[in-house]
Amino acid sequence: MLNIGWFSTGRGEGSRGLLNFVQKRLNETGANARINFVFSNRGRGEAEGSDEFFSLVDGFGIPLITHSSMEFRKETGGRFSDHREEFDQQVMDKLAGSEADVCVLAGYMLIVSGKMCRQYPLLNLHPALPDGPTGTWQEVVWELIETRATMTGAMVHLATEEVDRGPVVSYVTVPITGPGFDEYWQALEGQNLGAIKKTKGEDFALFQAIRREQY
Repeated sequence: MLNIGWFSTGRGEGSRGLLNFVQKRLNETGANARINFVFSNRGRGEAEGSDEFFSLVDGFGIPLITHSSMEFRKETGGRFSDHREEFDQQVMDKLAGSEADVCVLAGYMLIVSGKMCRQYPLLNLHPALPDGPTGTWQEVVWELIETRATMTGAMVHLATEEVDRGPVVSYVTVPITGPGFDEYWQALEGQNLGAIKKTKGEDFALFQAIRREQY
């Protein structure tokens, strides 16, 4: 039996959809694997989105382990990056009794330390091609728009200390030009992207179209 550890902040619909899809596929296929635990860096009652995610986890009967990075920040003060290894050590202490042959970072909004990378084989899901933009999915989409990219995709890679640049396990490529895109690219011509970010933000039609092509 392959024991999977699932790391997610659980902020929104994407996190819930991904966990729901994988858990259902494990059940339907009878795979010799299970999600042995879910870890979140948010606590219960901390945010509506993560609470909805936790309800999904509870519904599947998967053990949930939490350690609030927000509360940790309040206790330690200063920049979180200066205390990342300390936080990750606390997380690893909490996970010590939970078996994991591989861990998946699925919407986990923290950068993991080198100590964590060495403790577990961590597979990161990143919404860009191997040589594409790094950062959050929002940052990726805006960079694709800014650089007038014609292709995007998503990849699974081994997490290392170099953010979003570990050894690639698998990736998929999708075009972001042609039907369903060209009219939005044309609408961008002559406009100031900075102004679009301030006025329309993520509701910008091209932003939405590219987001739909990500995982």
